[in-house]
Amino acid sequence: MKGEKEGPTGRKVSSETPLLELTLRKYEKPQTKKERELVKKLCLSLGVLQPGDSRDVVVDVLHVLLKGRKRKQLLNVEDIEARIVSNRKLHKLAMQGIAPSNIRRQLKRLRNLMLVEKVKSRYRVSEFLSMSEIFAEKIEKFLLQGVLQRVKEYLVAADEIFTRK
Repeated sequence: MKGEKEGPTGRKVSSETPLLELTLRKYEKPQTKKERELVKKLCLSLGVLQPGDSRDVVVDVLHVLLKGRKRKQLLNVEDIEARIVSNRKLHKLAMQGIAPSNIRRQLKRLRNLMLVEKVKSRYRVSEFLSMSEIFAEKIEKFLLQGVLQRVKEYLVAADEIFTRK
């Protein structure tokens, strides 16, 4: 069975691999009008970028897709890669992490968070919705509620076990 291993006593034990991980961070209110800085704070807030991480190509991936949303563009990996290179040159950033395989990995991370979707080998911001709509519909109502419900189940189980006499 997936998620379970056989322990030293021969009994099944569940693994400690989470089914879903969701990291949200609170920062000061948005003050910048610079697009890339705003997208970087958004990535930090949503947990797809770690504070102090110099490998920030996920910022460029989301930035490119948000710009494409304005024109309702579906972009393939090659389009995204070319725009990332231009974006990083414009901001005088190192050309690290721009391999197609890494860009696909970042797209998968954004897809797992339901911010981005794949349509016939092309990518877009989910349904070309606004980021606040995506957050409300997909993260808040779907992902976060599921995580909260499971945490509550663990709390109830802990209460049951630790209040027995």
